[in-house]
Amino acid sequence: MAYPRLPMRKIKEVLRLKHAGLSEREIARSCRLARSTVADYMGRAAEAALSWPLPEALGEAEIEARLFPPAALPIHKTRPMPDFAYIDAELRDYRKVNLTIQLLWHEYRERHAGGYAYAQFCKLYRRWRRKQDYCMRQIHRGGEKIFVDYCDGLPIVDAATGQLKNTQLFLGVWGASNFTYAEATLSQDLPSWIGAHVRAFEYFGCVAKAVVPDCLKSGVTQACRYEPEINPTYADLAAHYGTAVLPARPRHPRDKAKVETGALIAQRWILAVLRKRVFFSLAELNAAIRELLEQLNSRPLRKLKRSRRELFEALDRPAALPLPALPYEYAEWRKARVNVDYHLQIDRHFYSVPFQLIGQALDVRMTVAAIEVFNKGQRVATHTRSSQPNAYTTVPAHMPPEHAKHLDWSPPRLVAWAAKTGPSTASLFEAIMSTREHPEQGYRSCLGILRLGRSYGSERLEAAAARALRFKLFSFKAVRSILATGLDRQDNSGAPAQPVLPLHDNVRGGQYYH
Repeated sequence: MAYPRLPMRKIKEVLRLKHAGLSEREIARSCRLARSTVADYMGRAAEAALSWPLPEALGEAEIEARLFPPAALPIHKTRPMPDFAYIDAELRDYRKVNLTIQLLWHEYRERHAGGYAYAQFCKLYRRWRRKQDYCMRQIHRGGEKIFVDYCDGLPIVDAATGQLKNTQLFLGVWGASNFTYAEATLSQDLPSWIGAHVRAFEYFGCVAKAVVPDCLKSGVTQACRYEPEINPTYADLAAHYGTAVLPARPRHPRDKAKVETGALIAQRWILAVLRKRVFFSLAELNAAIRELLEQLNSRPLRKLKRSRRELFEALDRPAALPLPALPYEYAEWRKARVNVDYHLQIDRHFYSVPFQLIGQALDVRMTVAAIEVFNKGQRVATHTRSSQPNAYTTVPAHMPPEHAKHLDWSPPRLVAWAAKTGPSTASLFEAIMSTREHPEQGYRSCLGILRLGRSYGSERLEAAAARALRFKLFSFKAVRSILATGLDRQDNSGAPAQPVLPLHDNVRGGQYYH
C-alpha cells in the first residue's frame, strides 16, 4: 500500500519524537497523522539506516532519496510514453488546421497497441504542456518604453454616399504607468502610422527611450526574429525624436502585452461606450475618443488607488526624453536611378543632380515641400517639390560645362535653328512646342529631331518634317519612324485622287438617295 509523501519537516518530526521515546499512537496524535502512516515512515527510516539525530552532512534531497528509493515509488504498468514535444509541434503547425489530439492519439495507439487510453493520454499531455508554457515577467522601468499597435475601430458614415467606412484604432501605452493614447485612423498605411506617432508624442509631452511596435508593414519592412528591418521613414521619425525602435518578435504577443491589454481596455471603456453613436467624420470620432480617453487616464486603478496620469507624472515623465523643438515632418524615402540627362524622376517630375552621379541609384527623401537626394548618406541635391508632370527642375551647377551654354535656349532660338534645315522643320518645331502645356516640354523632342539630320541628312529630314506636318504627327518618334521606313521619299504633294466608280447596274449613284 502506498502512503502519501509528507513534507520533510513532518518526517523529521516523526523521527525526533520516536527518538524521544513516544509511541506510534502518541506520535500520530502529535503530528496529526494516521498511525499506519507513522509506522510506514518508521519502517522506511529503519531500512535506510536513518536515526535521530540525522547526520548534518545529509541534505533533505539525500534523505528523501534514501527514504523513497525508485523501487519504493508506486509502480505503474510499463507503457510507452508519448512524444509530447512532437504532439505539441503538430498541434501548433498553422498549416494543419484540421489536426486534432484524438487523431494523434490514434496514431500513437497504432504504434503502441498497449499504450495509454485517450483520457490518460490527454491528461498527460496537458500536464506536460503546463510545465512548458512559462513566461518571463517583464519589468518596466519609468520612461523606458512605449508599446504601440492597432486594433479594429468604429465605423464612420460617409455623408455623401451613406456608406460605412471602417477605421483603425491606434494605441500607445507606456510600460511603467499604463498611460494610454488612442486615436482613430482610416487605415494602417505609412502616413497614418507616422502621423499617429507624432500626435501621440505631442499628447504625452515627451518620448520614451524606446518604442515597441508590432511587425506592422508600415513600421517594419521585413519581419525577423533577430534583425527586423525598420521602414526608412519610421527610422527617420525615431532619429528625429532621439528614440529607438525595438519591434516585437513575430507571433509573440507577450512581447507587447502592455498594448494588447491596452487595446482590450480601450475596447471596453471607449469603443463599447461609443458603439451606438453615429459619426460622420474622423474628426468627430476622434473628439469623442479623446473625451473618453481623458476619463480613462484619470480613473483611479483599483489596486494601486492611483490613476494612470498620476503614475505617468510620477514614473514615466521624469525619466522620459524631451520633445524636439519642432515636430517630425512626414517624409517618404525612395530609391531612384539617375538618367543619362543627370535627372531622376519622382512622381513624373524630373530633378537634377550633379552629372558625375549618372547611372547611380540614390536615396531620395520626399516631404510635402522638398526633395532631398542623398548619395551614401551625404546630401547631394535639394529641390523644392513640384507637382507639375513631365517638367524639369534643373540647377545650373549640376550641368556639365558643355551643357551650360544651352541654358538660354528659347522657342525662337530652336525655330531659327530648325530653319537652317528647312521651313517644314521650322514649322514642325513650332507645332511641337505649341501643342505642349509648356514649350520647355518640347525642347527634348526638337533636339532629337535635329540629331536625326546627322544620320539621314538635311534633305530627308525636311521631307520627313513635311510629311509629319501633313498628318499632324508632332513628335520625335513619328519623324524617326517616317525616316526609318522611307516614307519621306514618297510623293507628299496633294491628296490622293479619288478613284472613279465603274458603270454598273448595281451602282445606284447619288440620285438614288434623293
